[in-house]
This record gives sequence, structure tokens and C-alpha cells, in this order.
Amino acid sequence: MKLSIITINRNNAEGLRKTLDSVGAQSCMQFEQIIIDGASHDGSVEVIKNYVETASTALVRWVSEPDTGIYNAMNKGIRMAEGDYIQILNSGDMLYDDHVVEKMQAELERLNTQAAKEGGEPVGILYGNMLKKDFSTGKLIGKSGYAEYSLSQFYWSTLNHDCAYIRRDLFDRYGLYDEELKIVSDWKWYLQAIGLGDVKPVYVDIDVTIFDAGGISETNLKLRNEERRKVLEAVMPPAVLCDYDHHAFDGVQMDRLRKHHLYKLVWFIERVLFKLEKWRLV
Repeated sequence: MKLSIITINRNNAEGLRKTLDSVGAQSCMQFEQIIIDGASHDGSVEVIKNYVETASTALVRWVSEPDTGIYNAMNKGIRMAEGDYIQILNSGDMLYDDHVVEKMQAELERLNTQAAKEGGEPVGILYGNMLKKDFSTGKLIGKSGYAEYSLSQFYWSTLNHDCAYIRRDLFDRYGLYDEELKIVSDWKWYLQAIGLGDVKPVYVDIDVTIFDAGGISETNLKLRNEERRKVLEAVMPPAVLCDYDHHAFDGVQMDRLRKHHLYKLVWFIERVLFKLEKWRLV
């Protein structure tokens, strides 16, 4: 089993250094590392060269050339990748500790061995936990982990790519990232592969990455919502999308009530209303 860790970067030398340090410190170095730099002019190339000289991983490949955006850079890395699985770890994000790759690869081997015995496919997507941190303040601001990913789940959220190992041949089946989109192409890919496709992600309770959330802005959130809507209208049947627009928020509310163990109260009120309507008292 072979893993390709892809890191993309543009003019983020300090963030790139943090990312590469976390990768270079791994206890298991049985993977290839691909670094795609977008013709940086802030010292990033020097960071890469210094890393290549000292890296203990068996294979490091890198390029520094102009690109047309983040997903163009990701696609370059995917085309270069030779591993069975791909992890995209962008500059500024870090592996949680020195044993992440060792633990994740061991879990992949266990699951795929079991699948082979049962005559099934290897795991399509294995994902763990992503910790969100504002590096400007040093504060941990959240943690993403297990979720029941379905079509309705992708209406609101996504699976984070930095804490996921994606089987390389899935990019042949569902295509590469849509380079026409600026910030939601990975969400679109997951929507098509998981929400509308047949890929079932497998969760393992391992802290995989630390994500730098300090750079998220309201402008990006606005663009994200606009792009997501454009994708939904393009890939979902109008009648299905109409239903989701009508019922999605109700579903979120019910999930919140279930989380706080208030669902039985809502169920009781609904049953009372049902009886009153049946008896034509309301």
C-alpha cells in the first residue's frame, strides 16, 4: 500500500515550513510527497529545497510554476501521484502528531485485508478528525469528526479533504476537481462521489490534521454559498432540489433536538396534534 501526500502552496513560506516539518517528522515514512508551488516569490522555493535535502521520506517530488488556482494545483498533484491513496495537505495545515501516517496506514491495511477476505472493494475514503485552530491566537476553535454522510448532509456541509485518504482510482471514476470553481470544488467532488455516487466513507477516531482556520473571511463564505448553489442547481434534479430547499432546515432543527434529547417531546406534541386533527377538534 502506498500513500501520496500532496501539498500545494503559493507565497506562504512560513505555513509551508510548518506543513513540511510535520510531514518530515512522521514515524512511518512509507509514502511519497508531492509539493506543488505556484511560482512563489516569498522564499517558499528555498523552503522546499532545504526540505528536500533533509527529508527522510523515500520520494519527494516538487514543481514551482504558475497555475490558475488552488484546484488546478491540486489536479497537478493528483496527476503526478503514484500512490494507491491520496491525502491533500495544503500549506499551513499540519499532521496532528508524529504517528498519524503510521496509524492511518495500519487502519487502511486492516480494513482492506478484511474487505479482501469478504470479497469486497478496498476502502474508498478513510477519514479521521480535523482540529481547527486559529494560529494567529493559538486557540483551538473546533474539531470535526464522525458524520453520517448522505445527500442531505452535503446540502449543508462537507467532508474535509485534509484529514481524508482518498483512493486514487476514484479520481478516474468521478473526475478531477472542477477548476471553474474557486473554493468549493472539493465539496462538489464529494457531493458527486458520496452524496450522489456509491462511495461510502469510513471513519476512524484518529486525530489526523490541524487546520489553520484563521484566514476564513465573510467574503469567502459568501462566495462559497454562491458556488454551492450553482453546483446544486447543476447536478441535482429540480424536483429533488426543491424538496431539499423546503425541508432541509427542518431536518437540521430535528437533528439539533435529537442531539439534546428533546425529540420525544416534539414527537408527543405531533401525536397530540394528529389525534386532534383526526377528531376534527382543530
